[in-house]
Amino acid sequence: MKTKKGKFVLILALLLCAFVNSGSAKFYAANNPHIQYTGRIDFSNPELPRFWSPGVYIEARFKGTFCQVTINDEMLWGHSHNYISIVIDDQPVKRLKLTDKTNIINLGENLKDGNHKITLCKSTESGIGYLEFAGITCDKLLKATPLPKRKIELYGNSITCGTGSDTSEFPCDTGQWYDQHNAYMSYGPVTARMLNAQWMLSSVSGIGLMHSCCNMDIEMPDVYDKLNMRENKINWDFSKYQPDVVTIALGQNDGIQDSTTFCSKYIELVHHFRSVYPKATIVCLTSPMADQKLVTTLKKYLSAIAEQLNNNGDKNVYTYFFSKQFSNGCGGHPNLAQHTEIANELAAFIKKIKNW
Repeated sequence: MKTKKGKFVLILALLLCAFVNSGSAKFYAANNPHIQYTGRIDFSNPELPRFWSPGVYIEARFKGTFCQVTINDEMLWGHSHNYISIVIDDQPVKRLKLTDKTNIINLGENLKDGNHKITLCKSTESGIGYLEFAGITCDKLLKATPLPKRKIELYGNSITCGTGSDTSEFPCDTGQWYDQHNAYMSYGPVTARMLNAQWMLSSVSGIGLMHSCCNMDIEMPDVYDKLNMRENKINWDFSKYQPDVVTIALGQNDGIQDSTTFCSKYIELVHHFRSVYPKATIVCLTSPMADQKLVTTLKKYLSAIAEQLNNNGDKNVYTYFFSKQFSNGCGGHPNLAQHTEIANELAAFIKKIKNW
């Protein structure tokens, strides 16, 4: 705890300098009850909540013309830099690359004097390191509006993370491997926003059901219950987020596997999910970037899986097969426009089966 407290003292010292130039602005620490958090987050130090997963988001309302946040970046390996996405009111989303271990960022300047809402989202994934949220500086922090009652959780791999989707700053094959990440605009959060739902991305690039790529030593059944999924560390408390809908988009990294083995492991994973999400609707998805051969195989496997689960009494398991291959982004991943296409399909299907 000394290390964490030391970090917080440093942050407060930096903020003191910021206050001099911000008039009546006040610092509200991360544990203020008006700040809302959604995602797999470690609150063991409530003044510096820590999170690894892509798509974790923080929301707050404030009054005034100015807003500033303080956020720590792990800077994994000494040089990795996370991206965050920022939305203020109905303004266009901004994706920002963090530059230091401690970042004090002016997110709203010269705003109209009044009430505003800010959303901050981790747009890079667990493998780029954690973020710690220290707090928000503004004239007055307001009581938060209730979060949507609907909840969606999306399990998957790099596609679900939003890898390779955003080339607005770095074209494909330039910059670092994470410079094209955009979790906020990936199909999961876009789907959730279309349906007025909360979202949680439980996804890791390269991960598979029974075979992961890139010399990874984890598969989804190993880490689905972890807070830091990439490192297979810190048990996650499923009671903190009970989704109405769980989607599973696995198989891309597995490739074509023996049908009996793949289907058995998939059913076992669904049983794990059912044990912690007794009321959730589970939707088994084909891989959005799969080629025709893999799609054909996944359709056959997933149909058999859902049929067996339904016949054994779990009628709340569905399949959805995407209409085409989405691969116009980097490394054959979907680009931002295609993530919206994927979201349009998925949102329409969820709306139908859930009567939303």
